[in-house]
Amino acid sequence: MANVNITPLHDRVIVKPAAAEEKTAGGIIIPDTAKEKPQRGTVVAAGPGKKDEPMSVKSGDTVLYGKYAGTEISIEGSDYLIMRESDILAVV
Repeated sequence: MANVNITPLHDRVIVKPAAAEEKTAGGIIIPDTAKEKPQRGTVVAAGPGKKDEPMSVKSGDTVLYGKYAGTEISIEGSDYLIMRESDILAVV
C-alpha cells in the first residue's frame, strides 16, 4: 500500500482506485477509451472525522464508491481520489 505524505481534513479520505479491467470475461482486450471508471479502491489516508461523527473507514479498507465520486488528484506521480466519507457506499 502506498504511503502518502498528506493528511485529509475532517471527514475526507484519500482512495487509491483499483485498476480498470483490461479484458472482458471472454478475453477481449478493452481499449483505454472504453474502460469504465473503477468504483472500487483502497483507503490510503483518512481524516479525523467531524466533531460529532467519528470516521467509520480507516487506512487499508477496500471500499466501493459512486462512479463520479471524489476529485482526482496526483501525489508524487500516482493518481488518487479525495472524497467525503459520505461518498463511500460500502466497505468490502
